[in-house]
Amino acid sequence: MGDLHGPDHEHRRPPGVGDETVEALGSLSKALETVERARGHLYSFHQLTGTADLELDRTVELLRRAGHATWAERVETEILGRNVIPGHWTFQIVEAYDGTYYRAFRDLEHEAVQQLAEGRDHLYEAEMKEARRTRDHPDHTARPDTPGTSDPTGPSD
Repeated sequence: MGDLHGPDHEHRRPPGVGDETVEALGSLSKALETVERARGHLYSFHQLTGTADLELDRTVELLRRAGHATWAERVETEILGRNVIPGHWTFQIVEAYDGTYYRAFRDLEHEAVQQLAEGRDHLYEAEMKEARRTRDHPDHTARPDTPGTSDPTGPSD
């Protein structure tokens, strides 16, 4: 098991990796996390727009039943199934984002971590945790496998 009083091997700085490199990789990781959130919002946009488009089927039916055939026809022909930007439904926007920007960013971040830190992720955060945790406190242990770790999801007595 090794030293349980510090981070595991995968979260320890490799020999020769300096402070600036750890900080730079932390910054790159933070930027990627922001892109991950942006991508999630893009998927929300995709799903919300699709949900609205599907609701329009009900709108058209209700307008027809209410005797508003002209309005039903307008909703059906002008809005239902309409491109959200020229030539694109939302799935195409998501695909373009993924193919043009997201995958390139993710792959570059992964390659930088592999090349500059022997593939060890989250070194900046692991060192921040070490600096901020209270030694010998059961809820400030370095690792999940530390004996005496509080685990609210684990079995209770």
